[in-house]
Amino acid sequence: MAKRDYYEVLGVSKSATAEELKKAYRQMALKYHPDKNPDNKEAEEKFKEAAEAYEVLSDTSKRQRYDQFGHQGMGSGGGFSGDGMTMEDIFSHFGDIFGGGGGSPFESFFGGGGRRGGARRIVGSNIRIKLKLTLEEIAEGVEKKIKYKKKVVAKGVTFNTCSTCNGMGQVTRVSNTFLGQMQTTSVCPTCGGSGKQLGNKPPGSDSQGLVTEEVTTSLKIPAGVEEGMQLSVSGKGNEAAGGVAGDLIIVIEEVPHSELKREGNNLIHELYISFPKAALGGEVHVPTVSGKAKIKLEAGTQAGKILRLKGKGIPDVNGYRKGDQLVHINVWTPQKLTTEEKELLKKMENSENFKPHPDGSNKGFFDKMREFFSN
Repeated sequence: MAKRDYYEVLGVSKSATAEELKKAYRQMALKYHPDKNPDNKEAEEKFKEAAEAYEVLSDTSKRQRYDQFGHQGMGSGGGFSGDGMTMEDIFSHFGDIFGGGGGSPFESFFGGGGRRGGARRIVGSNIRIKLKLTLEEIAEGVEKKIKYKKKVVAKGVTFNTCSTCNGMGQVTRVSNTFLGQMQTTSVCPTCGGSGKQLGNKPPGSDSQGLVTEEVTTSLKIPAGVEEGMQLSVSGKGNEAAGGVAGDLIIVIEEVPHSELKREGNNLIHELYISFPKAALGGEVHVPTVSGKAKIKLEAGTQAGKILRLKGKGIPDVNGYRKGDQLVHINVWTPQKLTTEEKELLKKMENSENFKPHPDGSNKGFFDKMREFFSN
């Protein structure tokens, strides 16, 4: 489900030099190149995965950001391989690391077949789905089964070599100008660059030989994801006639918790206690994402005090650390009193112990919060 570590993808250590990264990527690209693995979707995905890893790690600023924040720090698309990446993108972006001459940068290794005669690899469109998660699911990580509709290649569909470009995926035109003959090459208008045309079109399929089906897939959501974060599942999007499927993009939505509020990886709970409890102290129970926790209040606890429950927050999505839970103490003042309660409070009102005695240690709530989050 989750993206693999880029260093793991290339099989190098985190201290790898630029030359070591280049060598590792070259080996991966040669191993999983489409021409050596025809019609092998798994090899193609590994080819793309290696390109994405190298694109990030070969860029100094991106590598620093990835080392610090992991995949989360790279945005929704990770490397350049986000929505709509094609094999042509990879060839044009990284071909020079192979040191080839003119034409396709892979030609020196594959005898000119690196781009299959110029035909483009058609990629299906991505599907974007919102997934609601509770705070408890986010804290622990969860496996979800989801149903969604996608375009798939209809059973019985066949494809023929494009009659316009003869499978090349591009057409060349020669025109006469005052400078002489000019030759231009463009994507084939008939097949869209795939080099194929729809042959047999099964009933119920669209003009591309696709039908809509409802599918179910199981997703493992890592702990620590947050609102708006996007997770990409390769090859689970819409299929493409004669090409490869796009990706399934999962957009995380957090379901608000009734008693806890998330601030980054920390959680905040507003605890309301009575005046007697604040004055006398004692044990109270507070909610956490893993159940109830018992805390002890000191006698004379002041309103606004913040208690820290170490490690009771949300884990970092990259597994570096776990946040804390902060308990903000609020002393509840009753709004309606009985005659007996009023008399009792009037007797205590002028007692020296009940008169405020603030000192310099009593900081405001926001100062305390700022202090907690800065630690």
